[in-house]
Parts: sequence; C-alpha cells; structure tokens
Amino acid sequence: MSQTLSASTLLAVPLAPLAGALLAGVFGTTFGGNWIGRRLSHTLTILGVLVAFILSAMTLKSVALDGARFNETLYTWMVVGGLKMEVGFLVDSLTAMMMVVVTFVSLMVHIYTIGYMEEDDGYNRFFAYISLFTFSMLMLVMSNNLLQLFFGWEAVGLVSYLLIGFWFNKPSAIFANMKAFLVNRVGDFGFILGIGLIAAYAGTLNYAEVFGKTAELGGLAFPGTDWMLITVICICLFIGAMGKSAQFPLHVWLPDSMEGPTPISALIHAATMVTAGIFMVARMSPLFELSDTALNFILVIGAITALFMGFLGIIQNDIKRVVAYSTLSQLGYMTVALGASAYSVAVFHLMTHAFFKALLFLGAGSVIMGMHHNQDIRWMGGVRKYMPITWITSLLGPEALRWVLGISFLAMAAWTLIPDEFDEEDAKLARFGVFGTTLVAFFLAEMGDKTQVATVALAAQYQSLVYVVTGTTLGMMIANVPAVIMGDRIADRMPVRLVHRIAAGIFAVLGVATLLGAGNSMGF
Repeated sequence: MSQTLSASTLLAVPLAPLAGALLAGVFGTTFGGNWIGRRLSHTLTILGVLVAFILSAMTLKSVALDGARFNETLYTWMVVGGLKMEVGFLVDSLTAMMMVVVTFVSLMVHIYTIGYMEEDDGYNRFFAYISLFTFSMLMLVMSNNLLQLFFGWEAVGLVSYLLIGFWFNKPSAIFANMKAFLVNRVGDFGFILGIGLIAAYAGTLNYAEVFGKTAELGGLAFPGTDWMLITVICICLFIGAMGKSAQFPLHVWLPDSMEGPTPISALIHAATMVTAGIFMVARMSPLFELSDTALNFILVIGAITALFMGFLGIIQNDIKRVVAYSTLSQLGYMTVALGASAYSVAVFHLMTHAFFKALLFLGAGSVIMGMHHNQDIRWMGGVRKYMPITWITSLLGPEALRWVLGISFLAMAAWTLIPDEFDEEDAKLARFGVFGTTLVAFFLAEMGDKTQVATVALAAQYQSLVYVVTGTTLGMMIANVPAVIMGDRIADRMPVRLVHRIAAGIFAVLGVATLLGAGNSMGF
C-alpha cells in the first residue's frame, strides 16, 4: 500500500526544517554575514517546521485511516563487502505518530521562542539550532535501517550539546553540556556495539531484513561464551537507550542540562530527544522479544529509575529541576512497560507525556521570565494572581500526571480498561509503579508553593514534634488505610476485569464532574 504515500512528500518532512536551519544559521549569523534579520530568520524556520507538521499530520491520517505504509530505500550511499549503507524511510503507525509529536512540539517551541529569546544576542543562531534538531530527530524516527538511525541518533546528541551550552559564557552551562556529551557517549558506545553485532551476524542493516533473520539470530551463541547472541545485542542496544532516555545510572546529565534556555528543556527533555531511546526499543521489539533476560534487565532498570528519581524530585527547589526529575520518573515508567513487552502502553504514555511535559516546561519558562530569571520555587507563592493564564495552563500538566484533574480521570478510565500486560512475575515490579506515582504526585504538587511541606514545617515550629508527626501519620492513615483494606476485600470477592470496569466508570464520572465543576467555578 506504499503507493498512497509519496517518497517526495516524505522527503520534504525532514528537509523543510533543514532548509530553515541552513538559511537562518548561515545567512542570519556572523558566520554568513548577517544578511537576514531576526524577523526573517524566525519566519523561515517556523515555516519549515510548519510544512513538516502539516505533511506529518497528512501522513498520520493516511496511515491511520487508509492503512498506508511506506518502506523504501531512497539512496544507496555505498556497498562494502555486500553490506549496503542506505538512506530510506519506514513509515508505519509508530513512525507517523512520532513524526506528528516531534513536529508539533517543535512548532510550539519555535513560536514560544520568539518572545522568550527576544533580548538574546544569539536569536538567529538559536532558531537555526532548534530547526536542525528537528531535522535530526525526524531522520531518526523515519529511518528504515540502522545506519540512518545511528546518524540521527548522533546528530540529535550533537545539536543537544550545542543547545545545552547555548550560553557558552556561563561556566555551569559549559559543565552541563560537557556532562551530557560524555554520558551520552558512554551509552552510544554500547549502541554501536549492538549495531556492529547485528551487521556482523545478520549481514544487513535494513530493519525488515534483520527482523527476517530473527530465528537465525535467536539460535546463535556469543563466541567464547554460553550467552545467547541476541541477549548481548539487545542489552548493548538498550545501553544506548539508557544514555539517550536518561535511565539509571546514565541519568546524571539530564537535570544539569536545565542550564540551557527553557524552550530547549521543552524540546529536548519532554517530547523528543529523551524519548528516542523508548522509540528505538519499541522499533526493535522483534529482537527484544527473543530475549527474556534483556526484557528483565530493562524492567529492573526502569523500575529503579522511576522510584529513585521520584525520591530525588521531592527535595528540589529549582522549578526546572522539579520538572526534569518528573520527566526522569515518567521515562522509568515507559521503560517498565517496554520490559513487560507492553510496547503499545509505553508509546501511548510517550505521546501523552510529550504534550503535557512540554506544556509544563513552557509554563515554567513563563514564570521564570515573570520572576526576572529567579528559578527558586520557594519565591513563587501567589504567582497565579499576576499570571492567571500561565497558572491555568501550567495546572493542566502536573494534574494530568497526578491523575487528579478531569482530563486525567478520563485518561485513567481508559487505562483501567487496558488488558493486563504483566505476568505474575512482572506484576511484583509493576506494583512499585504505584509507589512511584505517589512520589511524582507529591513533588509535582509542590511545584507551585510547596504548600504541604510548608504547613507541616510551620506546625512543627510551634507545636511538639510528636503531635505533628502523629497528626500527619494519622491523617494519612485515615485517608488511605480504609481504602486499601476495602480494595483488598473487594478484589478477593470480585473478578479483576469487573473491578477494572467499575474503576473506569468511577474515574470517568469523576472526570466529567471535575471538569464541569471547574468550568462552573470559572464562569464557563
């Protein structure tokens, strides 16, 4: 059905942002003689990304409604000993969804940047970088072979290095971008080893041809050991994903990368670069399904990341770091889903998280600008009185991730109806996700003014510590223990599927009620 998707149309998707990046980066900077001004630079780059978004949306419509597919080689770069190095596109439902996510978030970031970087001397250079980043990400998600995937993978890493260290006169920014660069090289070393093993034993870099040899690869042992070759390949590939998607212990670069301008945080750390690892594992899922060891490894790493980052997020005071640790925790949940072979759940979470987290970062950027670049959330009490629109929009993000607002109740209703993707063994680790979600709820709740902590702290200042601790403990017990006990009893006496359906109904009703109540209180 590839005839419904045109090769020239698909080629225009990554090339449009590249054209905008080259024009703004060459002719809009000192390097090219500053021939074009700020207005023309942002117009050209936004136009390039807008074209890419429109074409991506049309592609998604064709894929979703018409069942269109595309998998062709467009250009053969060279052939070495029978190993073809090609440029080609593979467009299916996963690719089409990622194309829309990348281009839409990038478009919003481009528009947002006009105001945010208004006073910065590197205005044109910044627009060139973010357009180049969009091109690199599109080449990564649209590739049909491992060589092009690796090109996009490294290009994304290079441009992120330039963006994190955009303010190159700031020592902390230089440290942060060097840290991001070095940590990602550790992950990339594992990634290229995995690609090398595939090239050596499968004799091809094309996805379809590699997946066609899965049975052959699954029966081979790694030379000199009794390890399965496919397990070594999958773990090497996942080490690359650990670097890019900031999984423990290669997560250390992401919180420090907040030193770059806020639009970068939204683009890199919410929707695109950090999700590249999740996308890659989902794309290579036919290989990962052959190795239970690799899947268990992914599951454990994801669970550790989700919980550990939840703890660290609680103690942060920098507004961007709070959101960054939330991102790390959510990436951990996506990785857990991948390890449980629930690829559709992971990708669904990736898509919803991309939009909500980009919203959070852009909201945080507006607050930072309003606070004259003060990022300490302890100074941000009562900001909603002065920035009501930012407050309303920023509220949607954390509430969606906390399952509190109507939007999230409705999303949770859909979640409870998803069939169980975990087997008994994996379910033990999945239970940690509940605890992790509680932590995320706590520290995202604190993003505004740390109300809960402040209340307890003030109480402790004037009352006996015994009373405060007892009071808070009893309060939590009164709220939670009955619910847990009742839930346990109900679960024993009712089929799990029925419980899921009742929970879905409750969440849906609460969601609608919450939305209606919020609308009435706001005068809608």
